Amino acid sequence: MFLLILLWSSFGPAATVSAARQDDPCFVDDLVAALHDATGKDGELLAGSPASFGICSESDSSSRPVLSELSVGIQRNDRRGVEVLDPAAVVLVSDEDDQESIMVTFDLPQSQLLKMKPVLVLAFKSPPTDGELGVTFSSQSLQPNTQSACISGRTLYILLTGKSSEGNVEQKWNISVQAKSPSTRENLKDVLIGGKSGSDVRLTPLLLFSAETGTDTRLVWVSRSFFQRTSLSFLCELRRFLDAGLPQQSAEPPLLRLDSLQALPPLALDLSTSESLLAEIINSSAPTIFSFSSWSSSFPVRPGQLALSPALLGELGQRLEANEQQIRELIRQGMVPQRASEKLERLRRLSAFQKQDSSAEGESQYCAFLLLKALQTVTRAYNMQRKLRAARADPSTRGPICGLGSLTVSLEKLVLGPQSADLNNCRGSCAIPLINGNNHAVLLTYHTEQGDVNERGPCCVPLAYDPLEVIDWNDEGSFLTSKPDMVAKECGCR
Repeated sequence: MFLLILLWSSFGPAATVSAARQDDPCFVDDLVAALHDATGKDGELLAGSPASFGICSESDSSSRPVLSELSVGIQRNDRRGVEVLDPAAVVLVSDEDDQESIMVTFDLPQSQLLKMKPVLVLAFKSPPTDGELGVTFSSQSLQPNTQSACISGRTLYILLTGKSSEGNVEQKWNISVQAKSPSTRENLKDVLIGGKSGSDVRLTPLLLFSAETGTDTRLVWVSRSFFQRTSLSFLCELRRFLDAGLPQQSAEPPLLRLDSLQALPPLALDLSTSESLLAEIINSSAPTIFSFSSWSSSFPVRPGQLALSPALLGELGQRLEANEQQIRELIRQGMVPQRASEKLERLRRLSAFQKQDSSAEGESQYCAFLLLKALQTVTRAYNMQRKLRAARADPSTRGPICGLGSLTVSLEKLVLGPQSADLNNCRGSCAIPLINGNNHAVLLTYHTEQGDVNERGPCCVPLAYDPLEVIDWNDEGSFLTSKPDMVAKECGCR
């Protein structure tokens, strides 16, 4: 069984689309993870899985057993036995105003794998937000010829089962897409082709092959070596861990462009990295952002590697263990969801790092280093939350006196994770007795209390900062850049 993956973005009325570069390097890995997580250990679909894959509530939905079969197979093979191949072209045919359906045509490349039973997966770049939309897909290339989907704000993918081909020949799939209710036809156009906005069509087609059983795990990797696949899977799992583990934001904070900030010269993370610098970073509690500055089809060019001394390797292991214990305690307290624990376990397996193994290879050290920085970022966020909550609940606090407060920004799209950062800010009054005041602040207070309108009173400002550390990947490798004086950690009156 294989999957044909098509990334739907904002569509125009009609266009011819060729294979385009993925703007999300974790796109396929996220899909495989979603399929893996769709069922529990008993093979039954989890509560939220049908909505995520556009499966209607009707018990006779043909997609329901397909999703179960794919999920169980991927779990059995530990997500191995999957491969991506670029198809030739995809053509979206415009619908006429007097027609109720939208016609979509897919041109598939020649492949012997097309003889196997295909599953067509339509992957939305972002889920729709307006209610639920019932949709019917009809085509001679589908089996059965007519299939349904229910699209809602939780839908990320749609599964359609297709017919196997007779031989190694080019195929053209013509699929009619129609809203079940005529009143929702315009909603369908908005979801699939962007209505009549005239926006550009951006559609990235992928062929993803998955072994149907655990006996056939043949891999035909087109452009990535084993180590490159492992590195990318690790990074994508790291992003999913950060998404699951970090505190959720109730509202979208303002956008921060990382390239607008002053930064120290970048430090290459490779076998030549200074031991003293690595020790400093390992022991730093500064929050870390994982970012892609560029993306190409060969990403990552090569897996990262580090060469730590046995002493520093042992310290890395101790730090990892301590932060893991903090994360598990947060999970036990219900502050971090249980799914973060599952992702943490997989990150440890992918890193292949063992605390007592002084002969750990360079890539294993590199992955363990990244995992530590991610764990430190999560534990720091919750420790800061506790600190702010305790300060607000202190009965000795006389009103809003000078102290740390939360200041959250969202990060640009190429950030692997976290998607936002809390940089803190200082706020509150500077009345006597001054908080962390100095002689000059006392002098200002004296002048203002004497009614001197020409002088300002002392203000609540940051006195000390942590840097914001950014680990960035591009075609040359990975680099750590420090953005100094970014995260307020101490306040005072000045």
